Amino acid sequence: MVALIAFASGLVFGLGLIVSGMANPAKVLGFLDIAGQWDPSLAFVMGGAVVITAAGFALLRRRRVSLSGEPMRWPSATGIDLRLALGSVAFGAGWGLAGFCPGPALVAAAAGVQEALIFVAAMVAGMAIFSALEFLRRK
Repeated sequence: MVALIAFASGLVFGLGLIVSGMANPAKVLGFLDIAGQWDPSLAFVMGGAVVITAAGFALLRRRRVSLSGEPMRWPSATGIDLRLALGSVAFGAGWGLAGFCPGPALVAAAAGVQEALIFVAAMVAGMAIFSALEFLRRK
């Protein structure tokens, strides 16, 4: 049941990215081009997502278990540290250079977009490198 809910959630998320145009890197790069042909539509998509997510979190904070019956697990870290800041800068730089963030990249890769396939390969390589470095750091 948990896998079915995860699949349905991912499907709705992916469809939302396609319908909103956020799986198109030109749309994202148009949003980031504030000095040129700026396209504010991504701000509206993100704003809508933030409102819906905030409402969802407000409702879910009262629950002890998820809708699938799994225990609710909330993040314990609440502060901003150097690792978070550096990770945010790396994420933003990659997003700005490629026009993809992970969700839309996976959607575009599934559609066979060559640039997205390259981005996803680089993303997986980056995650593997990070995991290896974390493993070594904890030894």
